[in-house]
Amino acid sequence: MFIEMKVSGLTIDPFTNSPILLLKDLEEKEVLPIWIGLLEAGAIAMELDNIQFSRPMTHDLLKNILNSLDVKVEKIEVNDLRNNTFFATIHLIYKGNELLIDSRPSDAIALALRTKSPIYVSEEVLLKSKKVELDKKEEGESKEDAKKWEEILEKLNPEDFGKYKM
Repeated sequence: MFIEMKVSGLTIDPFTNSPILLLKDLEEKEVLPIWIGLLEAGAIAMELDNIQFSRPMTHDLLKNILNSLDVKVEKIEVNDLRNNTFFATIHLIYKGNELLIDSRPSDAIALALRTKSPIYVSEEVLLKSKKVELDKKEEGESKEDAKKWEEILEKLNPEDFGKYKM
């Protein structure tokens, strides 16, 4: 089963300084942090900030191509988590046919934001994500670090993300 989620914001991992994309379900009960690259974070941040360039950036170009071909982005799904890597699928509709495109979640979400398409996450991914955190604790992550992460994730509010909130 899939749960509809929204981009809650972008933040920085305080331990690695890597960008983290935060998804929250519509009832704001579940949070899914996805570590992403700097370029992908920039593409998402530009869309969240409604920044327009004189020439299309990669995700804007993809959106323009799809629009020109009359292809609709129906939805995106974050559908797997294997070896600490998230997987996503972009669901396209072309001439009444559904096309499924494998994607990194960050690229799929950058496209979904530009096309105003819904974002879904499988319940299995949410469970696996929580298990990954438990496994880290068992592998020797200090109780102090685990407690810090638990506090960070539990206390997340949209206001915490400054200009990148939605």
